[in-house]
Amino acid sequence: MSAAGAGVSAGGAGMTGAGVGAGGAGMTGAGVSSAAPVVDVHAHAIFPELQRLVATGDPEGFEAHQRLEARRNGAASLEVSGAMVGARIPQLTVLERRLADMDAAGIDVQLVSPSPSHYYPFLGSRLAAEVARAANRAVASLVSRAPDRLGGLGLVPLQHPQLMVELLEDAVVTCGLRGVEISSFAPGVELSGERLEPFWARASQLGAVLFLHPFGCSLDERLDRYYLSNTVGQPVENAVALSHLIFSGVLDRHPALTLVAAHGGGYLPTFLGRSDHAWRVRPEARECAEAPSSYLRRLYFDSLVHTPHALRALAAAAGADRVLLGSDYPFDMGVDDPLERLRAAELGEAQTAAIASGTAAALGIGAGLGIAASERRNA
Repeated sequence: MSAAGAGVSAGGAGMTGAGVGAGGAGMTGAGVSSAAPVVDVHAHAIFPELQRLVATGDPEGFEAHQRLEARRNGAASLEVSGAMVGARIPQLTVLERRLADMDAAGIDVQLVSPSPSHYYPFLGSRLAAEVARAANRAVASLVSRAPDRLGGLGLVPLQHPQLMVELLEDAVVTCGLRGVEISSFAPGVELSGERLEPFWARASQLGAVLFLHPFGCSLDERLDRYYLSNTVGQPVENAVALSHLIFSGVLDRHPALTLVAAHGGGYLPTFLGRSDHAWRVRPEARECAEAPSSYLRRLYFDSLVHTPHALRALAAAAGADRVLLGSDYPFDMGVDDPLERLRAAELGEAQTAAIASGTAAALGIGAGLGIAASERRNA
């Protein structure tokens, strides 16, 4: 999708609270009874102009990053992933195909975020800021073409904490996006770091949605076969990143933060007993005010955990009202029937409706561009 002409302001096109798509609000036919639209909070788009900008602006860094990805993933997975992404370019770039797939899946609204391959954590500050601004405008342009079906998340360069507030404001205030997507770490930066404090504070003030989605695993070559870089690496990265947020006290200092963890939060939510034990017996693990498991109620998670049992366990650990529907559209590790997967968990009508619709509505996650009046007062 081209970013041309997408200098979209907060009062720009598509300013709707919660658009309803062709499937109809609530999707009762899919086993969900709700007056609110069904929202998929985990859906991606690719913007080829961003990669061209990076490859032209920092060819050496781009090539080095490609080599790192090769080491992390291994030749076999790179070959499969390349073919997979190539086959899905229409879903990733063609709006009409996206909308048709949403209709087929019973999704009223997608909250679209850039593919995490657009993080480019190796970029210097100047180019990183340029790419983030281009990404924000590319997402806003896409949303403006279907303002009753799409919402959007932008990007901030995690490797440059001093730029993150400015670029968060660019995404939310200038471009009218609902928030930003962030990775689990960047070179020299963990989510517990003090340099991120102004970012967490401004995100809380704006009511911005922060979508935590890892890309790449710091275990590197240990996961370079069998697609372990994804099947193990992504859940590990989620667990590590969320643990940094919890144990460091970030969630104590910023209780209004709205953070949604992809992939159901990885390994963390259903295995926090060990963390709680450490909090009780280890003094260095007590920088947070309460036992780690209590912070699940301060976080949100998508529903992409792949089995009914895992979704029931996530809902039991965090509460169904802290889970939102997520598909990872259109990648092969996602699912094309997220509502059917949700219904298969047999959580009951109220909890199912909360995951499909209710919690997104409560968080103000809907279609269109622009920030709510309550948020604009703090802009």
